[in-house]
Amino acid sequence: MHVEQLIKMANQIGSFFEAMPDRAQALEDAAQHIKKFWEPRMRRELLAHLDSVGNGELNETMAQALSRHRAMLS
Repeated sequence: MHVEQLIKMANQIGSFFEAMPDRAQALEDAAQHIKKFWEPRMRRELLAHLDSVGNGELNETMAQALSRHRAMLS
């Protein structure tokens, strides 16, 4: 899958969880969603892209979720 599509999907997930009133829970839930519903190769590809490019393409919620809960996703 193209990394651009993964970023688009991750941003859609991040936008959904932005509405949660508990920020810490929103970040954990966003990361859990990626872990539960994305194939390991999709997670690896997104994380590898972030390692090489940074979080600039992700919305703030998803960038923080991936950063804080990276160990869960690896």
